[in-house]
Amino acid sequence: MTIPGGDGWLDGDSARAVRPYAVTGGRTSPRVELDLTSMIAATGTRPGSHLEHEHEQVLRLCRQPASVAEIAARLRLPVVAAKVLLSDLAGWGAVRASAPVPASSAGSHVLLERVLDGLLRL
Repeated sequence: MTIPGGDGWLDGDSARAVRPYAVTGGRTSPRVELDLTSMIAATGTRPGSHLEHEHEQVLRLCRQPASVAEIAARLRLPVVAAKVLLSDLAGWGAVRASAPVPASSAGSHVLLERVLDGLLRL
C-alpha cells in the first residue's frame, strides 16, 4: 500500500520502495553546484524530451521558490539525490537556482523568518 499523495516512493510503513540511487539512475554527483539554502524556482520552460516521474515531482514543488533542503525533505530523498534531480532540470533550463544570501548581508531577523517559513511549509 502506498502513502496517500501518490508518490509511490514509500510504502505504508514509510519504508523506501525505491532506493534513492535508482531515482537518480545511479548518479551521485550533481552537474550543477547547489547549496542547501539555494533557492530553486521553475522557469516555465519544459525540456524537449519526456520527463521522468521524479523530475515531474520536482517541477511541481518548484512552482513556488523553495530551498534545496526543503525540496529534498518534501521528496523524502537524501539531499544528494535531490541535487542530482535539480541539476538535471537546471541543465535543461526548467529550473533556476539563486545563490543563497550570505547571512552577513541579510539581517538575522530576515534569515530566521526564511528558515521558519521553510519549516512551516514542510
